[in-house]
Amino acid sequence: MLPLRRMHRDDSGSAPAEFVMVGALLTVLTLSVMQLGLALHIRNTVLDAASEGARFGALADNRLGDGVQRTRDLITSALGAGYAADVTASYGTYLGHPSAVVIVRTPLPLIGLVGIDGGLEVSGHASVETLDR
Repeated sequence: MLPLRRMHRDDSGSAPAEFVMVGALLTVLTLSVMQLGLALHIRNTVLDAASEGARFGALADNRLGDGVQRTRDLITSALGAGYAADVTASYGTYLGHPSAVVIVRTPLPLIGLVGIDGGLEVSGHASVETLDR
């Protein structure tokens, strides 16, 4: 009975098993943080492009279509054409002032760049510029 107890207390050979378990956990954690960073990068890039498109479309000598095209160009150059497929613009009010609103619906990346189509929706607003006095 004594050698059996000695075998239960012996922890030789446990290091490779612990290494695999800890390594797998750290790998999953690292990849999750990288995926979150990628999703935030895409969100911030699309939001900035929508805001810039709204500002461009709200200028006195431009139309909303110019803002939509500017937004598409910015997103395409930064992320690719697949993220610039659904861009719309309209006039509305924002905080009680007339404004141009550009809305972008784009895929939300879940695994790498693959994700849910239309899972991310952002909007950019800008005050409409007029030449009236």
